[in-house]
Amino acid sequence: MVSGAEYPVARVEWPGAVRIIRSAFPPIDLFEDIADPADWPLLVQAEMKTNPRLMETIGNLDLVPPARRVSGPGASWLMAPFTHISRDRPSRFSDGSYGVLYVADSFETALFETIHHHGRFMARTKEVPGWTSQFRELVLSVDAALHDLRGEKAEASALLRPDDYMAGQALGLRLRANKSEGVVYPSVRRRDGECAGLFWPDLAGNPVQGRHLDYHWNGERVDLYREAGTGKVFRIGEAATS
Repeated sequence: MVSGAEYPVARVEWPGAVRIIRSAFPPIDLFEDIADPADWPLLVQAEMKTNPRLMETIGNLDLVPPARRVSGPGASWLMAPFTHISRDRPSRFSDGSYGVLYVADSFETALFETIHHHGRFMARTKEVPGWTSQFRELVLSVDAALHDLRGEKAEASALLRPDDYMAGQALGLRLRANKSEGVVYPSVRRRDGECAGLFWPDLAGNPVQGRHLDYHWNGERVDLYREAGTGKVFRIGEAATS
């Protein structure tokens, strides 16, 4: 059994980390507000008198301790992965019972991570070829002491299996229970890329929106992406994936 104690803790400082998310998710007013996060429960109670569906928008605030909440411009992108969780949406280092903020060390790594998951969805639902869902690029900073899994090899490690997350989820549960801040690990989708899974929103900061992106599904995989602002189209090679 992997306990996590065998992995060192390393300082990870990525001033230009990247996360790509669906554009369908708008900012959440409460998180963008300048109010002290400790006062959010009172604001929620007041707002719910006129907006009974508010909780569907902000999710479960109790999942993030007040001291670890973030607010201000862009805070929605940091908070939402932790307040909107479901066991129906597990990930590599979470069984869905808690949130993880996944970021990549570069745009290219984030791109390959997202087109993999988007491609799986498109294949599973038998979508016809064409340009599909819009995405947005987020650029943010990461400064955290994380358990370092970068010594693991994708072809040999149970933690980095392409589509089996059981070992990673078990490790994530143990690390988080023992006050870990998160993990840094080799990207499974892009050779030489790195990713981080942050267990709390305050480990990242300064989120700003970058490009809007469209992905092209050719019936088998995502083969192109387009910058919505410029209309430029870029081909995605297969060689960079593991």
